[in-house]
Amino acid sequence: MIAETVVETLRQKYQLLKLELDERGRRLWAASESLALGRGGHQAVVEATGLGDNTIRRGYRELQAMREATATVRRIRRPGGGRKPLTTLDREWVAALEALVEPTARGDPMSPLRWTCKSTRRLATELHRQGHPISHTKVAQLLERLGYRLQGTRKVREGASHPDRHAQFTYIHQQVKAFQQAGQPVVSVDAKKKERVGDFANKGREYRPKGRPPAVRIYDFPDQELGKVCPYGVYDLTRNQGWVSVGTDHDPAQFAVESLRRWWYHLGLKVYPQAVKRLITAAGGGSHASRNRLWKVALQRLADETGLTIQVCHFPPGTSKWNTIEHRMFCHITENWRGQPLTDHAVIVNLIGHTTTAAGLTIQAELDQGTYPTGIKVTDQPMQTLRLHPADFHGQDWNYSIVPQCCPKPSTY
Repeated sequence: MIAETVVETLRQKYQLLKLELDERGRRLWAASESLALGRGGHQAVVEATGLGDNTIRRGYRELQAMREATATVRRIRRPGGGRKPLTTLDREWVAALEALVEPTARGDPMSPLRWTCKSTRRLATELHRQGHPISHTKVAQLLERLGYRLQGTRKVREGASHPDRHAQFTYIHQQVKAFQQAGQPVVSVDAKKKERVGDFANKGREYRPKGRPPAVRIYDFPDQELGKVCPYGVYDLTRNQGWVSVGTDHDPAQFAVESLRRWWYHLGLKVYPQAVKRLITAAGGGSHASRNRLWKVALQRLADETGLTIQVCHFPPGTSKWNTIEHRMFCHITENWRGQPLTDHAVIVNLIGHTTTAAGLTIQAELDQGTYPTGIKVTDQPMQTLRLHPADFHGQDWNYSIVPQCCPKPSTY
């Protein structure tokens, strides 16, 4: 390895001499300096002078010829000689290349690469077909010079938003603050993405002994015996505590409400013994959808059992990512099990239960092996028996309360 000081010295010498030397003299000087430095000298000269690798190697050959021949006929290229750049020989290729990579060209029916991945090799092939011979490496250099970069997609478009979207956010914030000031529980609920159980690859990396990554399956076909799990989370906004029911069956509304029930008897009742009502913030779709009849019937049963009034606030359509549980709990669970194969139910429960943050987040997790059938239809008759009280603002879809019909039943917990 040549020291940086040597490279800097070569650079200074070259800057002083290059204007006095012709083309042949520069490559002979570079070759002689490289040979004088020995091992590593070639790369040092390339770095210091910016001359091409082939140019210096040509200097080696000429020096060798000078040693072997008694007389050398010098041939010096005239100024302006040599192979011309592609931009000089073919001035139309820039426009042709930009026409191929222009983002709007994908929708142009006349574009030859309309529905094709525009790799440098395919661009070079198409330019050659149009009469502009060029290599794929040169295409890459020219694209960079023109300001093009390889880029992926960016999630910034949320689609059409509801006109009362901001007003609903404000309403939810006001309800959360009112419940917290009154010392009543406020929870955010949602279902996490279903996960395959087994020795499957999991995104992310973690520190392990070098050369000993965990072995996982090549293919991601689900294991028929282990199946999948459906984690459903309940996050306490006030106490920064979470509960996750890891279901092994489907995740309809009954499973969502059962998760709320388990949270209440395992965590909520201990820290809110004087509670008379609770607030639930949830997305507008899924098992707890704002128009899901089964969700409301199951909540009525929970209200009757616990004796607590249940108030629900749904987020507007297309805004589920703003639900607090998404960025205060689920993201940390995903981070905690990155690079870890979810080999069995015990591993999943333990990874969730040991998720913590510097801000003090704690999570309890439990396996729920109950059976929750899907496709249950709720008729009008059960809906008429609900003690459901719509709010003044969007009470028919987003904001409502469910009041218990009688005294709470004895709990099995």
